Amino acid sequence: MPNLQNAKKALRQSIVRASRNKKMREGIDYMRRSFRKLLAENKLDEAKKLVSELAQALDKAVGKNLIKKNAAARVKSRAMAHLNKLIKK
Repeated sequence: MPNLQNAKKALRQSIVRASRNKKMREGIDYMRRSFRKLLAENKLDEAKKLVSELAQALDKAVGKNLIKKNAAARVKSRAMAHLNKLIKK
């Protein structure tokens, strides 16, 4: 445990920030799972809405340095590719 006052405060801040970051990451993971589930059930209209929400959440996470820019771009690209593939069928 930290002894100095500023170290104690830094520990409290890091715990709060870690929980906030974890919540945001879990939200993105939940959206990705839900999107895949919607695609499997051929609910394309709902999937279109969710993919835009997912893209927005990913962009927000990139802005907060939660995930890397290219990782977010890769996830968005693959999601759109899967959606477009099913729409063309």
